[in-house]
Amino acid sequence: MSNRTLVAILAATVFAGGCTGAEDHASEGGTGMQSLLEQYATVRLSADLSHLSDGDREVVRLLIEAVEPMDEIFWMEAYGSRDEAMALADGDPLVERYIGINYGPWDRLRENEPFVDGVAAKPAGANKYPVDMTVSEFDAAAAADPTLASLYTLVRRDESGALTAVPYHTAFAAEHARAAAKLREAAGHSSDPGFAQYLLLRAEALETDLYQPSDMAWMDMKENPIDVVIGPIETYEDQLFGFKAGHEGYVLIKDLEWSRRLARFTSLLPALQAGLPVDAAYKRETPGTDSDLNAYDVVYYAGEANAGSKTIAINLPNDEEVQLARGTRRLQLKNAMRAKFDRIMLPIAEALIAEDQRGHVTFDAFFGNTMFHEVAHGLGVKNVLDGSGAVRTALREHASPMEEGKADVVGLYMVERLFADEELTEGSIEDHYVTFLAGIFRSVRFGATSAHGRANMVRFNFFEERGAFTRDEATGTYRVDFAAMDRAVNALSELILTLQGDGDYEGVDRLMTEKGMVPPDLQADLDRLDDLGIPRDIIFEQGVEVLFGG
Repeated sequence: MSNRTLVAILAATVFAGGCTGAEDHASEGGTGMQSLLEQYATVRLSADLSHLSDGDREVVRLLIEAVEPMDEIFWMEAYGSRDEAMALADGDPLVERYIGINYGPWDRLRENEPFVDGVAAKPAGANKYPVDMTVSEFDAAAAADPTLASLYTLVRRDESGALTAVPYHTAFAAEHARAAAKLREAAGHSSDPGFAQYLLLRAEALETDLYQPSDMAWMDMKENPIDVVIGPIETYEDQLFGFKAGHEGYVLIKDLEWSRRLARFTSLLPALQAGLPVDAAYKRETPGTDSDLNAYDVVYYAGEANAGSKTIAINLPNDEEVQLARGTRRLQLKNAMRAKFDRIMLPIAEALIAEDQRGHVTFDAFFGNTMFHEVAHGLGVKNVLDGSGAVRTALREHASPMEEGKADVVGLYMVERLFADEELTEGSIEDHYVTFLAGIFRSVRFGATSAHGRANMVRFNFFEERGAFTRDEATGTYRVDFAAMDRAVNALSELILTLQGDGDYEGVDRLMTEKGMVPPDLQADLDRLDDLGIPRDIIFEQGVEVLFGG
């Protein structure tokens, strides 16, 4: 394909405007847009670098420069031209700021509704597919050309109008080349040979779309004081099929003390898998025993990681073959987690948790629930029991919400078992239960279009039906029934693990339809959080200048 043809194909997919019934936030003037901006609390990202050598400090600087192109690529994946998106603000700096936070004119915390007048609804496939493409058209074309369903291709129309796959390393060649050059330069300064090897392999992956060797190398390194996550990774932005990975990046500084505290839990994974509350067939896979569980301070977010609600923990790689061979690395982003707990979780607990249970909302429980959420991604099965393929492929657009729902509820099941076995001794299971409920209120405010938001709504409605908590009409606060919560956790764990193992798309679709919605009472309580001025999420002051000064 010629460069000219590729440019024409890419340019043809920039979204056209159209009139919608959405509230015209832009025309409300400063007050309306200011209220949207105030959904986010600003946090300055920094970390203690005093233990790093001069060479490793230079590595951090270079890695920030390496992940910056992921921002440019994600703009194309989410919307199209960043400049054209900004032009929609018509010179209003508040609207420009909000477009920047959302990587487009759709509010990621409000069901992706347009907040600029005249903008059409967001396509389910974002800018990863032609906007005029039908599902049946894609299925027929993908049967003849499986690369159309690859994680690492854009779907475009060729000059004849037929669907064609454009590899990421071709579509984003210039951005990948800049990132790869910085990764190679950073490798030359690294004090850790394993990390240097990973950086070199990741640079090669960006140029070839062959990521498995770098994923294996990432799992093999253990002592690196710095880490970076970079490239096309999560599929959340593709809400049409859940096939296409979005570009993102994180630059991370390992917290050595906290990481030592967490290391022992990885050895317990096989026993936890064997004890899952589901029939043996649904836990027949053995999780890799080479998994890592570490704490980090994050110093830079880019691309999908920086769009809308911010990640506070990571579980990677997503490659099922790597997971079965090596396990996964669970990265707890401690400074971002602490910011969300202090600025959001505690105020939510004050507003919505029964007064005599508020003391159970603790940072250690929040950290633990988040950590075991990530650990739980490695449990259950990655492949459908009948041998037809990966769970991710079978469940299509529901795969991400189901996986997030599994990780939440199975993570809490793991906490229950660890307390019962006296492997966890700090705090109490009651702390984790009440903090978990407060966490649902926090996460569902990301919106039901978010994978985490939909997963939280399924869990909220399922738990409410099982009596795991009750709402006091007089005070508008919620109280956990600890015994009923235990039963509900086991029941929902069994349901989700079974749906995944069966690859039951229809069953998952029914569950999401019936329980993935926000009931009126809960919506009123969430609106009350907005009225109280409690932020929904955080945004960052970040970058080389913030971290190093100058």
